[in-house]
Amino acid sequence: MDAHMAVLAYYINGNVITFTHTGVPSALEGQGIGSKLVKAGLQYARNNNLKVESTCWFVSGYIERHPEVQDLTK
Repeated sequence: MDAHMAVLAYYINGNVITFTHTGVPSALEGQGIGSKLVKAGLQYARNNNLKVESTCWFVSGYIERHPEVQDLTK
């Protein structure tokens, strides 16, 4: 079995979490893994009363397409 690693990079400063990068290996693209990572990251933000910023195009696009998480944005 080949090992693969997908990532959702972020940093927290005070009550703001900033998502900076989403990475999914090309062999796994198109399977919804990136969206699952973003969904989990946004749920973490909600559970911990954090506001969300994004410098990652993938995270920003996810937020645009999902109005139910837009209240998290700063």
